[in-house]
Amino acid sequence: MKLENKLLRNVMTKGVMTVQMNATVKEIANVLIKHAMSGVAVVGPNSEIVGVISDIDLIKMLEKEEWENVTAESIMTSNIISARPTMTIGDAANIMKEKNIHRLFICAEPCLGSKKPIGILSASDIVREMTNLK
Repeated sequence: MKLENKLLRNVMTKGVMTVQMNATVKEIANVLIKHAMSGVAVVGPNSEIVGVISDIDLIKMLEKEEWENVTAESIMTSNIISARPTMTIGDAANIMKEKNIHRLFICAEPCLGSKKPIGILSASDIVREMTNLK
């Protein structure tokens, strides 16, 4: 099977580290450090993804007074690009290139508007798969 035809469900990292919308920048920073990650999904009360926060978003907060108490809801990027587990790596790579993003959240199927994250695919995951080619 060609790399670009592999399904995301077979290469994604299962499970997604999340924070609630009311989590503070300090709490989010601790989650990123503890799990050695560069970004985290923000979820609402129904566990659906409503935003994403990267380490760069946190760095931008250093300019603000009392940055430790700023909440996820106020700094998250809410325009989430997600994918389905049945999409191919090729489709995901095209989305990442077109949108200039480094990660895609994989949402449960059938999507039917659902944004419950079940996995994540990063650009690094695609590069790792490239090295597994025979």
